[in-house]
Amino acid sequence: MNTVCFVDTTLRDGEQAAGVAFTVEEKVQIARLLDQVGVYQIEAGIPAMGKLETDAIYRILSLDLKARISTWNRATLGDVKASLACGARHLHISAPVSDIHIRYKLKRSRLWVLDSVRRAVSYAREHGCTVTIGAEDASRADMGFLVTFARFAREEGASRLRFADTLGVLDPFITRNKVTRIIQEVGIDVEMHAHNDFGMAVANTLAAYQAGAKYLSTTVSGLGERAGNSSFEEMVRILQEMKGLKIDVDDNKLNELIDYVAVAANRPFYHTKGKKINAGTVPIRIREN
Repeated sequence: MNTVCFVDTTLRDGEQAAGVAFTVEEKVQIARLLDQVGVYQIEAGIPAMGKLETDAIYRILSLDLKARISTWNRATLGDVKASLACGARHLHISAPVSDIHIRYKLKRSRLWVLDSVRRAVSYAREHGCTVTIGAEDASRADMGFLVTFARFAREEGASRLRFADTLGVLDPFITRNKVTRIIQEVGIDVEMHAHNDFGMAVANTLAAYQAGAKYLSTTVSGLGERAGNSSFEEMVRILQEMKGLKIDVDDNKLNELIDYVAVAANRPFYHTKGKKINAGTVPIRIREN
């Protein structure tokens, strides 16, 4: 049995990579392969984006996969209603928690954030949905408010908190300290969502796991916005080979998934640490005594 749960966001954050636009059929096939590989949850998209997105999500939901199928939503009733309309029952509701986003980007207040989340979560739960709450730009948030937000999420009935290093500015030491504090002070399950702007996404995800985060947000081959996200296959191999965890992943299907996403995303094959190694011939000079 897996001791961690992978939450794959290839179909949402992965598609935000420059130049990537999956077709509906590609999204459906990626979801099938993710399920066959053995991921716990598939973040299938953002219903508020429109008909093409909702068509894909509806198709994925109709597959009756073993993996949980979730949607990404802003903390608005409009987003929640769009998710309900396409049949989603696992909703992720995200809100900014850093003052940089709240006050300077949105021109709002912390209280406005909490009120918006409360309304959206209440509406979703009234309609029988399981809800997770995302702390957007958590890495730059005031730690006191982040703890307050996490406690608020738990009290509102969220099953877990997503800690989002939205700009990829953390290092593993700070990541571990922040996640440890949230878990110790609030007692809520944490999901780590890391970006790779400074090449730290995998390291930060590992640090969060070591701090007690049971849920790891990843994408196939680290595909994602800007420099990308934490790589699913790299995290699998690190936990298996370096940490000795039993991760129930079908390796044959994993290779098929990686190759399929590379073609669908128009990304040429490059050295993927969780999959293959390209080895060359290295000349060695033997010293004679």
